Amino acid sequence: MTETVKTLLYRWPSAAKFGKTVPKVKFSEHATLGSSVKNRFVSDVRRITWAYKLAESTINLPASDEVPEIQVFEVEAKGGDVAESVLAAIDRAVRTPIIFEISRGDGAGAAVRMVAAHKQLGAGTPKLGPYYSTDWQLVSSERIAIPTGIDLTTLYTALLQPLTPVVSCAGESVSNVVARLTIVRALEREIATLERKLRKEPQLNRKIELRRSLKSKQASLVDLTSPTPGPTTGHTNLGPPWRNFE
Repeated sequence: MTETVKTLLYRWPSAAKFGKTVPKVKFSEHATLGSSVKNRFVSDVRRITWAYKLAESTINLPASDEVPEIQVFEVEAKGGDVAESVLAAIDRAVRTPIIFEISRGDGAGAAVRMVAAHKQLGAGTPKLGPYYSTDWQLVSSERIAIPTGIDLTTLYTALLQPLTPVVSCAGESVSNVVARLTIVRALEREIATLERKLRKEPQLNRKIELRRSLKSKQASLVDLTSPTPGPTTGHTNLGPPWRNFE
């Protein structure tokens, strides 16, 4: 996916402040984690802070089985970044949705980016969608108020929406948005494959076939992420895509 510079930081409600440091070993010593992920906790993470708890008891929005609470975790990087595998390990260990803020550096140059994946709760391990992220921005950047919502489910949808290359229609669930995101990601992979084949293909007739397929896939992608309703999806996009964090 093309990376687009986009900035956004939320001003989390003071009533929801939690401010609890969580030892890395709570996650890194989990028996199901592979050695590479455990090593990433050691190499990538300096500190994990459970910074805010958005819940009915803190911000007076009704909970649901789908979104009982929303947590904000601040993850301080030792170096330049924190691997997605680390975020996924934390996400799977916590039974409620998480919005991550990853920070790096010190002083005036300290930077932060917001990262999240849609989390579907069930009887077993939570199911995670793809991770999406803002670009890095200064920690001192201006923050905006969190979106309004009638309950925690609508708030969660509104928090995730700007992080994705497609947005929800009125009344559309986060799960449906994630389903469309899955199609977008598949199309992006197919387009990248066709572009590579086209560059290497020496035969003219085969080039013509590849270009035809490529244009079809590109049109489908535009339809899914178009700022105006597409002929088949009817969905809209309120802005440029943010980068997919992979």
